[in-house]
Amino acid sequence: MHPLLITCVGLLAQAFFSARTLVQWILSERARKVLSPTLFWALSLAGSALLATYGWLRADFAVVAGQIVSYYVYVWNLHLKRVRMPRICWALLLCFPVIAAIFVADNARTFIDEFLLRPDIPMALLCVGTFGQLLMTLRFVYQWWYSKRIGRSELPPLFWWISLAGAAIIFIYGIFRQDIVLLLGQGFGLVVYSRNIVLSK
Repeated sequence: MHPLLITCVGLLAQAFFSARTLVQWILSERARKVLSPTLFWALSLAGSALLATYGWLRADFAVVAGQIVSYYVYVWNLHLKRVRMPRICWALLLCFPVIAAIFVADNARTFIDEFLLRPDIPMALLCVGTFGQLLMTLRFVYQWWYSKRIGRSELPPLFWWISLAGAAIIFIYGIFRQDIVLLLGQGFGLVVYSRNIVLSK
């Protein structure tokens, strides 16, 4: 695929993520408290599928790995928000990452060579990017645990602190990778996460 088309997929993914953050930010500013709107989770799910695709097309393990767990947390939050969809849609949403995992397992040697042993990406840099993505994933695992405990979908204060740390690390990773998609997405996120920390106080 042409590099420009791959970049467009990544920019579209970041557009969904930026839109979710903007929606959450505007609604939270109006309410003067941090909110967890349904649209936030729907946009997150679309962005996650697109960003995983972008990471795959760029053979970027850090980007792909960061979307796997988050994807299911987005689906769970939509279910918690009682979003009505036909069962076939829910089934397709749940099966998408499983099908991708089967494909990876079937092509394991190629995956290792192209994603983990690339000469143009030092292993240390790959570890930094993966750690940043791991933080961004853990924030949603924490959000899932917190929401499950209280019985409703919430975005607690610690969620925003973890987001801020993860975004800063991925932003640095994006600088080294010269990845405009990561720089734009995380740069915007740094502003909004900081504001949500202030709102949550």
